[in-house]
Parts: sequence; C-alpha cells; structure tokens
Amino acid sequence: MLLHIIARGKIGNSPEAQLVDRYMKRIQWPHKITQLPDVGGKIPPAAAQMKLILLDEKGKSPSSMELAKTIEGWRDNGANELRFMIGAADGFDDEDRAQADMLLSFGAMTWPHLLARAMLAEQLFRAISILSNHPYHREG
Repeated sequence: MLLHIIARGKIGNSPEAQLVDRYMKRIQWPHKITQLPDVGGKIPPAAAQMKLILLDEKGKSPSSMELAKTIEGWRDNGANELRFMIGAADGFDDEDRAQADMLLSFGAMTWPHLLARAMLAEQLFRAISILSNHPYHREG
C-alpha cells in the first residue's frame, strides 16, 4: 500500500524538509511526496481502492495507536493507496471535505504547513512502527 503525502507549496531545503526526509526514509512501506502549487485546483476524485485523508482543522485527533489501527484496517480491506492531503493556507472547503474518507487534525492549535508535513511524516512512521511491532512507539 502506497503512503502518499500531497501538499500545497514548496518545502525547499528547510529544517522542516530535513525532518520530513528523516522520517520518510525510515518508512519501509512504499511512499512518495507530491508538492502542488500554493493555490488553485480542486482535489481530484479518489480511485476505488484509494483512501483520501485531509489534514483539516475540523478533523478528528486520533491517538497514534488509533491512527495505526485505521491504517491497518484500510490495508487489510484492500486499499492500495492512502492519499494524505495538506491544503493551502485557507484549507479545504466543504465540497473537498465531503470527498474525504477521513478528516485528520493535529489538535485545536494552528500549525505551519511545513511543520504539519513533518508531523504527518513522523506519525506515518510511528503508525508503521506500531503495525510492525517495532519498539519506536511506547505506550505509557
């Protein structure tokens, strides 16, 4: 199953980019990152075996374990791609949200887009670690 992060804006060679790269290199599942222009365009419709996850302020804030279990369920039910989308500064509209299989939030605080990418990369690595029984994640 492909883990695909799609984000608006260029991350360049910033410290945040280095964090994203650090975690993405650790993920043993197929993965890729696509950068889109800062503005414009609607979300393309998801294919049948693809799950669309929008990072959105109106989303749920699952625990790392809950996110891992959700990913596991999608994998076990035949999803071939999880498409995580990080929107532009104004976020997503109601039409975009209606297409999503999940709205994911990193809490009530507002986060810069570059940090959101790094946080998502880390949480994906953590989820895969949980599913692989790797000791990275510690329940406390």
